[in-house]
Amino acid sequence: MASLGSTLSSTIYRLNLSHTRHTIRMFRALSRNIRPQKRSSHRRLFISPFSSANSISSTSNCSTNLVFNDNLVVLGIETSCDDTAAAVVRGDGEILSQVVSSQADLLARYGGVAPKMAEEAHAQVIDQVVQDALDKANLTEADLSAVAVTIGPGLSLCLRVGVQKARKIAATYQLPIVGVHHMEAHAIVARLCDRDLQFPFMALLISGGHNLLVLARDLGQYLQLGTTIDDAIGEAYDKSAKWLGLDLRRSGGPAIEELARKGDAQSIKFTVPMKQHKDCNFSYAGLKTQVKLAIESKNIDAGIPFSSASIEDQRLRADIAASFQRVAVLHLEERCERAIQWALEIEPSIKHLVVSGGVASNQYVRARLHEVVARNSLQLVCPPPSLCTDNGVMIAWTGIENFRLGRFDPPPPAVEPDGCQLDLRPRWPLGEEYGRGKSIARSMRTARIHPSLTALTQASEYQSL
Repeated sequence: MASLGSTLSSTIYRLNLSHTRHTIRMFRALSRNIRPQKRSSHRRLFISPFSSANSISSTSNCSTNLVFNDNLVVLGIETSCDDTAAAVVRGDGEILSQVVSSQADLLARYGGVAPKMAEEAHAQVIDQVVQDALDKANLTEADLSAVAVTIGPGLSLCLRVGVQKARKIAATYQLPIVGVHHMEAHAIVARLCDRDLQFPFMALLISGGHNLLVLARDLGQYLQLGTTIDDAIGEAYDKSAKWLGLDLRRSGGPAIEELARKGDAQSIKFTVPMKQHKDCNFSYAGLKTQVKLAIESKNIDAGIPFSSASIEDQRLRADIAASFQRVAVLHLEERCERAIQWALEIEPSIKHLVVSGGVASNQYVRARLHEVVARNSLQLVCPPPSLCTDNGVMIAWTGIENFRLGRFDPPPPAVEPDGCQLDLRPRWPLGEEYGRGKSIARSMRTARIHPSLTALTQASEYQSL
């Protein structure tokens, strides 16, 4: 494990242990004398992510009762995996622009994310994506208040592209820079969309690489109730879609969801994972194996695309997809049910469960989890699908919330010193593990590289006393 001291002195997002007073003074100065913002141009028409695909809106105010109504304007950059994204968001919650460049063709070609290919794809489009985000917002870099960028968790090669771009902008225009935790951003973007969402709340964060159940106590303060001990649910969706010969250009999740509507979810009796473990951790590796065996037993040839398969073969594939989805989501339901009980024992004031991440776009997942929260007298909060998948808005908004608390770094030097190492955190826990939710199997398999975001936040607050 990297030492706490060395991590805290890293290049980006040091959490200001040695610069707290400096950054607080900097924040106050910026708030008093914010850069001029071409305010009249913010009313220009642009595609709103909260509207239908073909509708146009002049504003995009997701929340109407934000505590702050300032003139902050933050650029968010996201390159943690296979989407290159950038967005510009105002401090009052108005989304000025959102741009995403997908690597769907690469996913289809390689049957998943190929890190080196993904890095090259990011590098080819990052400049244009950021420029498009600024152009759609009718702003230039000089109009920004700060730049926020994902520094982890994710693929190191991909993270590097976004961080280098963010540092270049911040250095050239002398802007503060905020290093953002990717999974925190998935949770915090819900606060942009729901005016009633206050801390503490519960969050289920589900994607291709993550399954996390956390109790969000405050910004930067999370208690991990459960996580995956092997594969995440999104990985199980993607692999099942590949084995069923589905079109992966839309990614495996939407492909399985669509096919499952045509199948019989009770036709194949897959086993729900980890029924004997009375905790909140997840496991999808075994369910993936069950799906693969079922496909082989039905003599389905994944080399034949679904669209070219016989009617009978298509029916069998639909049944497998529906049966898989039922059990995969049932596993989520059971873990969430237990986690809600644990969370209410710890924080009885909890009123909301946030479900975010790419898999949260799945309407079947949302419907099933709505029943879970209803049974427990909670409210379900799901960002719109465009803000569930990886996007720049969630990075910009999380950057804004952290910026207001003085959690940012001063502008990087115009010329980076030789041998400068970027602070990239491919394996970066969000919160500290709850005692009842610890997994011995996971702790033996995975070594932590960085202290959790929660540990860093707590250390920062202690140092500033």
